[in-house]
Amino acid sequence: MNQQKFKDTEIGRMPKEWKVVKLDTIADIETGKRAKGGGLSKGSVASIGGEHIDQDGNILWDKMKFIPESFYEDLNQGKVRLGDILMVKDGATTGKTCIVRSLPYEKVAINEHVFLIKSKAGAISEFLFYVLFSKVGQNQIKLKFHGLIGGIKRGDIKSIIIPLPPLPEQQKIAEILSTVDSAIEKVNQAIAKIERLKKGLMQELLTKGIGRKEFKDTEIGRIPKEWEVVRLGEVIKLCQYGLSVKISDQGKYPIIKMDDIVNGYVVNDNVKYVDIDEETYRKFKLEKGDVLFNRTNSYELVGRTGIFLLNGGYVFASYLIRLKPNRKIVNPHFLTFYLIFSNEKIRQLATRAVHQANINATNLQNLKLPLPPLPEQQKIAEILSTVDKRLELLRAKKEKLERIKKGLMNDLLTGKRRIRIC
Repeated sequence: MNQQKFKDTEIGRMPKEWKVVKLDTIADIETGKRAKGGGLSKGSVASIGGEHIDQDGNILWDKMKFIPESFYEDLNQGKVRLGDILMVKDGATTGKTCIVRSLPYEKVAINEHVFLIKSKAGAISEFLFYVLFSKVGQNQIKLKFHGLIGGIKRGDIKSIIIPLPPLPEQQKIAEILSTVDSAIEKVNQAIAKIERLKKGLMQELLTKGIGRKEFKDTEIGRIPKEWEVVRLGEVIKLCQYGLSVKISDQGKYPIIKMDDIVNGYVVNDNVKYVDIDEETYRKFKLEKGDVLFNRTNSYELVGRTGIFLLNGGYVFASYLIRLKPNRKIVNPHFLTFYLIFSNEKIRQLATRAVHQANINATNLQNLKLPLPPLPEQQKIAEILSTVDKRLELLRAKKEKLERIKKGLMNDLLTGKRRIRIC
């Protein structure tokens, strides 16, 4: 496109024929209201709060809270309709945005932590959603974020600058981006289905085994008759705390941190480094099949477990415990799956403090677990690993689609790529 067809605006270069307007000129902005006593766990009138809006722009209906019908009827604003845009107004997730594409409940409202944005003539709601969801909107929200608790006011939202193409172009941009979102949603549904399958398989295989007919009662529950009950310490060669050293963006050796444990595996997506001597490196060098356990974190995250399968000379950080399985007794993958399966029980071993919980090595080694014969462990691990590989492919597909969506939003919502309207 010819450079002369662009103009400079407060939010960057835009096509010359596009308008650049404040949000309140093309949308009404409402705030929610808190019901006395807060949200209820049951009811027929849904109440959407900040925790019900995820980072992908979806509403988490399965985690919904509710308000009395009489409270809803008295509201003069904050009632949700199809096509409305919702935005979190305070807290750590300020700016999270979604569009209401479905209403599983006849009556829905927002609470005091959410803005409701209703588009007016001249703006297509779905196009407006993508602008607010994209860098164009989110960067402005970050600049307006303020306060001790943190958040944005109604006046801040009203003054957000919106690029506004002609209506036919808005419609086409929204259609393209919503097509990608539909593809992402289908992948999300497939991931959720496989995750449910995995959960069921873990429950079946890790408590009943493969083809077992006879069972016995034990201190950890009913297990196959041929299985043993052992302490974790009896099936590992080493239980070792990680390194407490300075971590940097550059250094001699890559180090695994607690946020490098993802979905049961150790990943290297955000590599950090340490400088240590050769003797220390040899002592803390990870080997394939080592199992890493997150001993200190928030109570919800403590006990996160993953198996190390990476190539390279990695060491591990202080909030982790390295478990080195005795492979003559226990399969490393089986052990990892069992620790993940038992996470809720393991968390009960934690010592809790303000915003943090800790599980020490002694208590961890005293954890009792079932021990099938090694060949059965191997088969169980293979079945669950096959499911994990399917999940890995789906998650990679989702990441690719999200990259495509991000690129399209960057190009289409700034006019770098124009849509031909027939």
